[in-house]
Amino acid sequence: MLVVPLQINGKDVTTSKTIDVTNPSTSSVIHKASAAGLPEAIAAVEAAEAAFPAWSETPADQRRNIFLKAADILERRMEEVGKWQEEEAGATPFYSTGFDAPNAVNQLRDVAGKISGIEGTVPSLSDPKRGALVMKEPYGVILGVSPWNATYTLGFRSVTFAIAAGNTAVFKASETAPRSLGVIGTVFKEAGLPDGVLNVIQTAPDDAAAVTKALIEHPAIKKINFTGSTAVGRQIAKLAGENLKPVLMELGGKAPAIVLADADLGLAASMCALGAFLHSGQICMATERVIVDKSISKEFAEQLKGAIGQMFPASGEALVLVSPVGVKKNKALLKDATSKGAEILYGDINAEEAAPERMRPVVVKGVKKEMDLYYTESFGPTVSLIEVENEDEAIKIANDTEYGLASAVFTKDLARGFRVARRVESGAVHINSMTVHDEAALPHGGVKGSGWGRFGAPGLDEWVKTKTITFLK
Repeated sequence: MLVVPLQINGKDVTTSKTIDVTNPSTSSVIHKASAAGLPEAIAAVEAAEAAFPAWSETPADQRRNIFLKAADILERRMEEVGKWQEEEAGATPFYSTGFDAPNAVNQLRDVAGKISGIEGTVPSLSDPKRGALVMKEPYGVILGVSPWNATYTLGFRSVTFAIAAGNTAVFKASETAPRSLGVIGTVFKEAGLPDGVLNVIQTAPDDAAAVTKALIEHPAIKKINFTGSTAVGRQIAKLAGENLKPVLMELGGKAPAIVLADADLGLAASMCALGAFLHSGQICMATERVIVDKSISKEFAEQLKGAIGQMFPASGEALVLVSPVGVKKNKALLKDATSKGAEILYGDINAEEAAPERMRPVVVKGVKKEMDLYYTESFGPTVSLIEVENEDEAIKIANDTEYGLASAVFTKDLARGFRVARRVESGAVHINSMTVHDEAALPHGGVKGSGWGRFGAPGLDEWVKTKTITFLK
């Protein structure tokens, strides 16, 4: 059976301790992965630390060419790596090779174009006899931690911006999808990235906390970026704060889609269906709440049901979640809601499926504050339909959450769309499009419990620090 190795200092490293990797579509173990302990984690940091001086001095055009070559390699391997994502994370081909991997290819090319744009400044000072330079320099070793649910978009994002700016990286990949996340290291190695610049490890769940703590505390780690749950993000932020290290985090979400009375209902319905159930709803930007004007609620609900039925036919297989835990969580949230008066508008929460990882889309109406589903991120194929009387109430409910990552508003009046967008507390608002959207050309991140900092910000300023030098003329 295949054992996915660690990638440390340009070499494949295997360990005696391994992790079973399960295909959620079949519930069977498909391969194993080497599990890093503290010695391997420290070795990865030391390799990145040793590689930093030379990499940080590498000319921008050389770094750019490596990134462009990496993009070509990933594009060439699209079908192959897409299948690995389908096997490990239960993704559909539409999601893996139609959305996630192509997005990563575009990200690599976009970042490549930004490498030569890192610029310092020469400010004017109050003393005419004194001059100054404000330089931008890479931090050093960056720790990136990424989940399994958008293997290529989120995985590459965890390291590409950092190493493009001249940093080196240790990438802690999710043990759920080590083969597909390992592609990040092998693609860059084939593209000519020097040994040690990027090191890829995964850990067994029982070692994850200790290894992550050791990595954050290591003096060579200068900055951390984390994509994952808000609960884990809080722990990482606490550790980073105790060690006075900056953190960039994209965390959970409870994305609202506001459907105003003048919306194109067909468009809104299709975008809400796709936004809610793409990748079985296991996306931090997934539409969790559809907030609809009461005057068009009935008509919209029928269009939404039709759109779901067209995209995810009831006669076909149920959606695949990465583990039975997600199914149990969603069904528990739905049972709590219905026991307190909510109504199932679409789907059957008691349906028996062929495997415990499977669940069909569910739309629930009448969700109130006293129900767990109102505030809890479902991270699965469940969406709430909430009726409101007017625009102000819609915005109030949209903002009534600890999260603030992504959102959407549907209206034929663009000026009204902008007005609503300005009032929604969210890192991104998409007018007449689904809540799921991520590309390297745009800043991406959240507010409130959805994290802070921005991936994909224009330029690479998130990944460089400034140094001021003054001198007498």
